[in-house]
Amino acid sequence: MNNSLITQSFQKAQKENRPALLTYIVAGDNTKKKSLEILKSISDYADICEVGFPHNTPIADGGQIQTSAYRALKNGIKINDVFSIVKKFKKIKKNTPIILMGYYNMIYQYTENKFISKCKKSKVDGLIVVDLPYPENKIFAAKCKMNKINFIQLISPTTSKSRLKRIVGDSHDMIYYISMLSTTGGKLKVSPKKIIKEYQKIKNLSKSKNIVIGFGITEKTIKSLRKADGLVVGSAICKEITKSIKKRQNVVTNVTNVVKILKNKIK
Repeated sequence: MNNSLITQSFQKAQKENRPALLTYIVAGDNTKKKSLEILKSISDYADICEVGFPHNTPIADGGQIQTSAYRALKNGIKINDVFSIVKKFKKIKKNTPIILMGYYNMIYQYTENKFISKCKKSKVDGLIVVDLPYPENKIFAAKCKMNKINFIQLISPTTSKSRLKRIVGDSHDMIYYISMLSTTGGKLKVSPKKIIKEYQKIKNLSKSKNIVIGFGITEKTIKSLRKADGLVVGSAICKEITKSIKKRQNVVTNVTNVVKILKNKIK
């Protein structure tokens, strides 16, 4: 999996002496058609696009992402609709990696094999399953790897050193470091300097793995964290979608401008 689209995106960003920019939107927000339009437009500036399955009982999602998810659910979005959006996107932007983000109970109900098969057919590049931690995720992660899908491990500030070594050793091309103990969209409670210091400890365990930082990444904080391999922005994007809908403005244009500004900040 060393030559996966995800790895290639990080390599491209490294050559440009900057972190990769990862964006997150909820599939189906505010409609299936509109979320595809947003995805296509922001991918002109994002290196990797994360797409979330809308869920009515989120674990770590803050208010902005919850609002996006409820809007999508209200519009009747289903699992197969998410795959349909990704498939249509990949026909146009085949070189942009797509990471799906969701919860294991949804995969369990759908069945693991059927879910992985759908991911493969839709050309999904990676998966983040929020409530399937290490080592409980080892069997499912191995299935993903067999199908050339990156299973992305999550690491938090409370992860012990011994556990950290095992997770890093067992991870695929990318690892997601949660910057602080909070839900998404919260104000950065830890200094960027401390976050980078903790990040570096993980990086020192495996120079070859791509490690991204998520939670609390905004236009104000993104530049101070640019030493990371990648930075994930989700709540700021979902917030702009909500704001544009309320003001009856052009959602696609406004959200794309937000992503464009973020990209310019880390160049």
